[in-house]
Amino acid sequence: MANPQQIDTHPGELKDVPGWFPPLDQVLFTWFLDRQQRLGQRGDLVELGVFMGKSAILLGEHLEDGDKFTVCDLFESDAPDGANRAEHNKSYGSLTRQAFERNYLAFHDSLPKVIQGPSSLISQEVDPDSCRFLHIDASHLYEHVHDDIGAAHDLLLPDGIVVLDDFRSEHTPGVSVATWEAVLNRGLRPVCLSTQKLYGTWGDPEPVQKELLAMLRERTDVGLSIQDAAGHRLVRTRAKKGMQPPAFPHSRYYKEPEPEPAPAPRPPRSRARRIGRDLLPPIVTRAVRKALAGRTKGAQATP
Repeated sequence: MANPQQIDTHPGELKDVPGWFPPLDQVLFTWFLDRQQRLGQRGDLVELGVFMGKSAILLGEHLEDGDKFTVCDLFESDAPDGANRAEHNKSYGSLTRQAFERNYLAFHDSLPKVIQGPSSLISQEVDPDSCRFLHIDASHLYEHVHDDIGAAHDLLLPDGIVVLDDFRSEHTPGVSVATWEAVLNRGLRPVCLSTQKLYGTWGDPEPVQKELLAMLRERTDVGLSIQDAAGHRLVRTRAKKGMQPPAFPHSRYYKEPEPEPAPAPRPPRSRARRIGRDLLPPIVTRAVRKALAGRTKGAQATP
């Protein structure tokens, strides 16, 4: 099977872009961003770690006039240390900036600001207190995630939303440690949890949680539970079977699927056969079929 990073075709729909961005998180991203726009909360967008662009494409759909969108990824650049280099080469070694840009431009007229290098560069490229939404999905090593969270704190506006990917995956314990450390010791307040992502804020989570819970309770495709831990209300969400992502505009390369061919019409039965079948009682019809079946079987057995 071809490596998804090597597929050189233009996506027609968001689902055609390779990457890990399940329907539940697409719903949550869309809801948080729509809420910000509805409330008139202005600010820039940032994504650390873009892979093939799936979540960046969705983020780009929510830009307002005057907003800036900045993404950062190593792409083909060297990692800043040996551990990061080993992680990058193992999972993302064939990821190219060209592939990301091709996918993004299939849906949008212009690219975001692209920083090619480690996520530590983001604080040099984005102004403090300027962002309303920041998605962290770069290195999974504790030291890097710890620093990315620190950068998010400095870049976000008071009520901005940070999203931490892979905070509970079995293969990314460094992300888990950095995430819960930020919750317990660095002032990060969880808003909600999905299967893989923690959505949080350094502002007051109660107003946004209240609205979010009202939306989630109206949905039949989301499982919901609430727990309290260490002074935090944890809103846990999970997708139920068959959950679909929100509607999203097609790319400029979208082609309508070919219509399914109509089934071939069945040949009409003869009028005499229909009349004969209708006149005979059902029990007679069954007896005739049985007799004919037996005669055919006997004829086949005759040498």
